[in-house]
Amino acid sequence: MDGFNLRHLALAVALSTGMGTAFAATSNDFVDDAAEGGIAEVETSKLALEKSSSADVKAFANMMVTDHSKANEELAALAKKHDIEMPDTTTVVKQAKEKILDLRDESFDRAYANNQVKAHEETIERFKKQANTVTDDETKGATDLTAFAKKMLPTLEKHLDMAKKLQAAHPDK
Repeated sequence: MDGFNLRHLALAVALSTGMGTAFAATSNDFVDDAAEGGIAEVETSKLALEKSSSADVKAFANMMVTDHSKANEELAALAKKHDIEMPDTTTVVKQAKEKILDLRDESFDRAYANNQVKAHEETIERFKKQANTVTDDETKGATDLTAFAKKMLPTLEKHLDMAKKLQAAHPDK
């Protein structure tokens, strides 16, 4: 399902329509995107743990909750260290849940698998961009954020490979 992806879960609403989150003067686009994406990832995966009856979907979702929760905590610590405002968690969680509950056209497992492939492709693209950023601007923690992006890329690429296998196991009919 084309419209069911991470960007539609959180980022499109947050960034395109101006969710109204009050960003600090030292707001950082990478932090905003990574935090919103990470929160949505955890929420979609928690819902998969509740709604799916497939063992492979549940195992993957469990890994997503664990890995992305850990990454979210690390990102929050970096943001705090550099006085970067994090997005409003409550709003992102609510939007993610509302979007997921709108699914009616395809099975949850198939929609979740398709979402995971697209979401991880987009996330990897964002993280690669940050990882390749060369800057002397340490006032916004640029060096730390670049190191964080580089550190996370292998895990995100592993997630994408696993998501593609999950997608193949739950094909569109």
